[in-house]
Amino acid sequence: MLLNADFTKHAVVIPDNAQWTCSPQPGVERIMLDRIGHEQARATSLVRYAPHSEFPMHSHPGGEEILVLSGTFTENGTDYPSGWYLRNPDGSSHQPSSHEGTTIFVKLRQMVKNENQFIRIDTNDSSNWHRMTQRDICPLYSDNMESVALIKLAAGERLFCSPVSGGAEILLLEGEMTDPNGIYPKGSWLRFPPGDMPALIAYAGGVTLYLKTGHLNPATLTGVFP
Repeated sequence: MLLNADFTKHAVVIPDNAQWTCSPQPGVERIMLDRIGHEQARATSLVRYAPHSEFPMHSHPGGEEILVLSGTFTENGTDYPSGWYLRNPDGSSHQPSSHEGTTIFVKLRQMVKNENQFIRIDTNDSSNWHRMTQRDICPLYSDNMESVALIKLAAGERLFCSPVSGGAEILLLEGEMTDPNGIYPKGSWLRFPPGDMPALIAYAGGVTLYLKTGHLNPATLTGVFP
């Protein structure tokens, strides 16, 4: 399967155009955002667990990145409520489940092989947030290939003031953003190719968003298979 697999082009998925589909595991549904491959895929998805659903123990070649959007996600018996960020490196394994139900944002097979950190960050903890360049930022991960953070923007603030040399990917967690093409509501996913300078501006009330940059540089793009 190829879905939004050309990383030189813009990609946008807004909630009104998204469709939940069943995964092979009972009680687990997903919205596919981008994908190269079938069940063993380089993929970016929203995944929804019904209450009392679980996956069997499995490994993750190429790593896995998770942001818990609602409910409580459980991994190997440890609970991670809404707002937790998890990063499991290449070759790691786990048994995920949810007692109450959860929705998570997931990126699979997109890490370099020499990344070996397990990261767990509670973005609800105010000590993880910092004021930088007139915006609030919760850093999640950074290396010489990519940077990942949650960002809060005030109404009217522009997200990008220069081209994104390695591309950018956004998930709107709270609020709305606008550009000349329209308004993007909460839950919208947007991806921009290297060299673009999106004219995204926070709409009334401000926004909170997940932002990953740098990872779409052709020289460092990982998990793209022939």
